[in-house]
Amino acid sequence: MSAELWNSAAHVLEINWTGDHMVPSRKLYPHQWSWDAAFIAIGLAYVNPTRAWRDLRSLFEAQWPDGRVPHIVFDPATAEADYFPGPGFWDVPAYANRPARGSTGIVQPPMHAIAAWDVYRHASAHGANCAQEARTELEWFYPRLVAQQQYLTGRRNLGGGGLASIVHPWESGLDNSPAWDEAMANVPADLSLLTTYQRRDLNNADAAHRPTDLDYSRYVGLVLSYRAERYDDHDLLDRHAFAVECPSFNSILASAELALAQIAGELGLSAEAAAHRERAQRITAAIVKRLWNARTGTFHALDVKTGKLSPAHCVSGLMPLMLPDLPAAAVESIMAEAKSEKFGISELPAPSYDRTAPDFDTKRYWRGPLWINVNWLLRRGLLVHGFRDEAEDLRTAMVRLVHRNGHFEYFHPETGEGLGAPTFSWTAALSLDLLADRSVPAYARAA
Repeated sequence: MSAELWNSAAHVLEINWTGDHMVPSRKLYPHQWSWDAAFIAIGLAYVNPTRAWRDLRSLFEAQWPDGRVPHIVFDPATAEADYFPGPGFWDVPAYANRPARGSTGIVQPPMHAIAAWDVYRHASAHGANCAQEARTELEWFYPRLVAQQQYLTGRRNLGGGGLASIVHPWESGLDNSPAWDEAMANVPADLSLLTTYQRRDLNNADAAHRPTDLDYSRYVGLVLSYRAERYDDHDLLDRHAFAVECPSFNSILASAELALAQIAGELGLSAEAAAHRERAQRITAAIVKRLWNARTGTFHALDVKTGKLSPAHCVSGLMPLMLPDLPAAAVESIMAEAKSEKFGISELPAPSYDRTAPDFDTKRYWRGPLWINVNWLLRRGLLVHGFRDEAEDLRTAMVRLVHRNGHFEYFHPETGEGLGAPTFSWTAALSLDLLADRSVPAYARAA
């Protein structure tokens, strides 16, 4: 099984390589996505470290002057009519020294420092030439990764409590998660927008699997609102209809600081390394203070505009397990949630949403189906806190799932059937990492 899966995964990454960057899939996602690039680079480094670095560089060449890394970097070879919302719709400001490729004005989870460090570890094992290349790449990426973190912990600290807010569900990477339902209910919905701005995702995907038109009209409306202010974050909480602190996004934010501590140490920047570790601890403490619900015993998304925690039990609430400084009681409670009938990590990986919820949907995107990337992060958390048997069970379940069903975008949470885009890049890339079975870096392990 291992050789067959390895070869099929490497083939997916070959056919999705454009010569400059990787696309998630050729038809449904013909551009470069931000956190996809990070997950892809981690696996791609095993078979082609030079491409892994190039893919990440291609993304960061579109970094904004304020430090934000856009959630999509558009391929100019793809026509505006072939993907919506394309660069013409986003109409981002023309900053000095920006590359020719356009981008969106929003972000995605900052997985990139984690990816850069993992690519460095994997690439260095390929020999002296790759090791030297990897060192050069770390030096190039470090200040850019720091700027990304500073943007998220500064301008996006909309709630003032030390966490980054997302201002669009797409920024979470978990687009139509039930975690946003209550906050999204307060966003005006105008279905006529979908007459002016026509969806094109349904040309290549089953409507029953994708976000609803009501959701999509709100997504478009939020972009138009942010675009009207030229994507300026000043007083954004007052001006914008959606601002949420996501436990998954902020857990990745803290983990990125830990990765930056390791990178800074490798570059001989000891004071900076210590500062990154301290920031990771502060973000962890803020996650516990602001997003923990003692009654439910898990983490929930916080609507910053209303001060209310979402009642939904989503896989995002398990992601703080990644953090080595998470209090022992919270670790124990997350493990109970992960093993409960809500998520039941056993024969199949964890679904994206509570299996017992009345609105659990086995096919609609982030409202039930299971995804390899968040389960990969969950496995990382299991290893961080020493749950090696559970981590191995989850690794085996993910490998078996992909081997049996293919490198799909996501999977049916009961049958394991592949759903969404086939030949999906991050599923292939993370399969390589799971087969290689490198344990989590020492810096991220609990003491």
